[in-house]
Amino acid sequence: MSNVRETALQILNKCDLAGQFSNLALDTALKRNALSSADRGLLTALVYGTIERRMTLDHWIASLSSRPMEDVDESTKNLLRMGLYQLAYLDRVPDHAAVHETVSLAPKRTKGFVNAILRAFLRAKKQIAWPTDPLERLSVQYSFSQKICEEFVAAFGYARTEALLAAFGKQPPLTLRVNTLRTSRESFLSVLKEAGYAARATAESQTGVLLDGAPIASIPGFAEGNFFVQDEASQLCVEALQAQKGMTLIDVCACPGSKSFGAAINMENEGRVYACDLHKNKLSLVTGGAERLGISIVETFPRDARTVEERWIGQADRVLCDVPCSGFGVFAKKPELRYKDPAQSRALPDIQLAIAESACQYVRVGGRLVYSTCTLLPRENGENVRRFLERHPEFLLLRERTLYPDTDGTDGFYFAVLEKRTLSNI
Repeated sequence: MSNVRETALQILNKCDLAGQFSNLALDTALKRNALSSADRGLLTALVYGTIERRMTLDHWIASLSSRPMEDVDESTKNLLRMGLYQLAYLDRVPDHAAVHETVSLAPKRTKGFVNAILRAFLRAKKQIAWPTDPLERLSVQYSFSQKICEEFVAAFGYARTEALLAAFGKQPPLTLRVNTLRTSRESFLSVLKEAGYAARATAESQTGVLLDGAPIASIPGFAEGNFFVQDEASQLCVEALQAQKGMTLIDVCACPGSKSFGAAINMENEGRVYACDLHKNKLSLVTGGAERLGISIVETFPRDARTVEERWIGQADRVLCDVPCSGFGVFAKKPELRYKDPAQSRALPDIQLAIAESACQYVRVGGRLVYSTCTLLPRENGENVRRFLERHPEFLLLRERTLYPDTDGTDGFYFAVLEKRTLSNI
């Protein structure tokens, strides 16, 4: 167990001091260390949980310490955060074990300080007050930057924002999309249950399966290409394309490829799927994924989606614009986003609109364009689609939907389905 906590501390320090992304640092550590399933789960929980609850944990440290936070070195802060996270959020770790293991990792000069803070928390945790200012309370209690809280309150109101922030704090299940080219959902569920997994069908998607977190490659059927990872909201977006056998579909921002895979499977691997991405080196993820899944109709192209590929104009039955976005719907999977300033994303709606305006030229009359994001910010979603429709009256909005973690149990996600008509019919 000490080894797991020591590894977690090293990862947290790398993220803070070397600027590494937590998912990449954690993935490297999992590959390098031969850990049991339980230890892998604990390591993942410690890293993501400590980052996810950072503002709350820092509030507790500041409330319990006589030292100013700026006088505490970063490694000691991370050690305290990790210890407090276990005491507050990990029921499976006994308090005495969490305290002992955490203190054992502290250098001699800080052992007494670390021990005192952790034990003070156990005595006084129910008496530590939250800030009195409503927005500051949301920020500290749910561990989101105050600017994100302000943005969400402006869009959804205070009560709904609190429900959303609370939902983002819950560990989401692992969601898989069944490859129906190779198996059925019923058969796949049966195999999982026989192997001891608590697997169940998704509520809306007809091809989704939910199960508690597990190493992907160890799940039965991985090597055979019987599934891939895809959130239910993303699966519903692919269903909204209504891609059918023999169609031509262009996915203009495809990487890592799950929506291209889902569309190709819905097309029964007959037709053409052009998967594009700005970064050529990422397209190998699409090629490799398609190979594992037995999909042969996906072809990759390195392209800037804001520029038009002349030969594709008017050729596509379906076009998917899963545009780059702020990611303010996937906090549960990318905890660092909790501390981002929304102002850094102000330029995104114009980039998203430019991509949609280029991609819409590929849609034949009677074809569909689906615009999607994994954010809940209206300016990147419905407001942007309204801007597109004002400029492109040849398109009709057939349907739009926002999915929320508190009511739908999915990522925060948005998609709009647009159909191209002739101008004479407007």
